[in-house]
Amino acid sequence: MAILRPDCACAEPLHHGARTLSSRRAFLSGSIACAGLAGLPGSGLAQDKPLAKSRRIDIHHHFMPPAYIKEEHDRLNFAHNLPPDALMAWTPERTLEQMDEAGVETAIASISTPGVWYGDVAAGRRLARMWNDYAAEQIKTWPGRFGLFAVLPLPDIEGSLKEIEYAFDVLKADGIGLLSNYDGKYPGDAAFKPVFEELNRRKAVVFFHPTLSPCCGNVIPDLPPQTEEYPFDSTRAIVSLMINGAVHRYKDIKWIFSHGGGATPMLAGRLEDNIGKNKKYAEFFPDGLLPELRKLHYDTASANSEASLAALTIMATSKQILFGSDAPFGTVQKAVKYMSERTLTPEVRQAVDRGNALRLIPRLNT
Repeated sequence: MAILRPDCACAEPLHHGARTLSSRRAFLSGSIACAGLAGLPGSGLAQDKPLAKSRRIDIHHHFMPPAYIKEEHDRLNFAHNLPPDALMAWTPERTLEQMDEAGVETAIASISTPGVWYGDVAAGRRLARMWNDYAAEQIKTWPGRFGLFAVLPLPDIEGSLKEIEYAFDVLKADGIGLLSNYDGKYPGDAAFKPVFEELNRRKAVVFFHPTLSPCCGNVIPDLPPQTEEYPFDSTRAIVSLMINGAVHRYKDIKWIFSHGGGATPMLAGRLEDNIGKNKKYAEFFPDGLLPELRKLHYDTASANSEASLAALTIMATSKQILFGSDAPFGTVQKAVKYMSERTLTPEVRQAVDRGNALRLIPRLNT
């Protein structure tokens, strides 16, 4: 299928600071192979037939800048147990081809784990700037097709504040993309207060992607961590923000959590009983925990099975759910196919596919 040209209308490593190179290598090779090598452009696997056209907005879509991948490859032996050029085969053109086949008009680029932090402040700042500049260049090259959740070099606070300024004021980013923890610190930690104060001041969209906690890299041997550890780490991040009052305090931040909020929908009742009704946190939950969970937004990447989506739609309202594919680690076509198999009213489907994203990022409607 032809790609719309610019002139047309229109796994990942473990805890970044405390793991060995070999553990990162073993994790990365296993996670990419198990988490969706079939979704990588050029893999020749799991290709679906073109689906009906729509104007979907993919809120969970990863970019693989060649320079970033090359550097990760050199440092972490990225190709260990992988086809030699698997990740280097990624290009915006191939991503656009998949988007066109699946009826996705716009994808918001974000970084996946491992992010840009390896315990080196200078390297973190350089990698963040390089990744953000590359993504911004693709937005210019392909008008209307991409957006940007800029990466920050957390836990470097000073560097992150500078990158927030650059991302919004120079690159005109649509929001900021964060990981669920940094060096084992979760987002509600007081150390991150200056960053969230600035994001709140800017009324920013903040997108969270899971990574591994230092505690939990190999709880069940030989089990790819994305199977269960990622969903639990998303939940830890949400709980951290809740019990530290961040969601209550930073009322102008628009929060998005990937993968349907991880295990949160299934644990909502337990969280309500143990947190929402706990007098210790009463100032943060005047009406209980569920209304606070309904201030967050959740994407459907890896949360689009019948059971997962049922739990999510009970916990959240239709205004909080956004389409996500997790490309290139999962194919856009499969994400659309799975959502098409779910029973949703036309109004809810339109909201999930496009309307809710437009409300968070109005620029996409132009």
